[in-house]
Amino acid sequence: QVQLMESGGGLVQPGGSLRLSCAASGSTSNINAMGWYRQAPGNKREIVAIITFISGSTHYADSVKGRFTISRDNAKSTVYLQMNSLKPEDTAVYYCNAYVGSRHYWGQGTQVTVSS
Repeated sequence: QVQLMESGGGLVQPGGSLRLSCAASGSTSNINAMGWYRQAPGNKREIVAIITFISGSTHYADSVKGRFTISRDNAKSTVYLQMNSLKPEDTAVYYCNAYVGSRHYWGQGTQVTVSS
């Protein structure tokens, strides 16, 4: 079992920045990849960014490329999402995801609101 603890959400003005963190605990030795997804009201959950734990390869949604950066600290089993140049359309609940072995684990979600 893996538990995920997210932090860093909040309210920010357009053009501002936020940094999300997600710390994994439990059986973390088999983490293949971690990432962030988001879900806005009335929308499906969508991928934001993913990073593999061995090679550090990353994948971003087109809508966040050049603005968001995902990184990881393997020693702490933690993944970060640096979000810059935030837009109102980035408003959503952001969920941390860990792919461990053949299973996916989810965090409880953290609200990000971009509004003036």
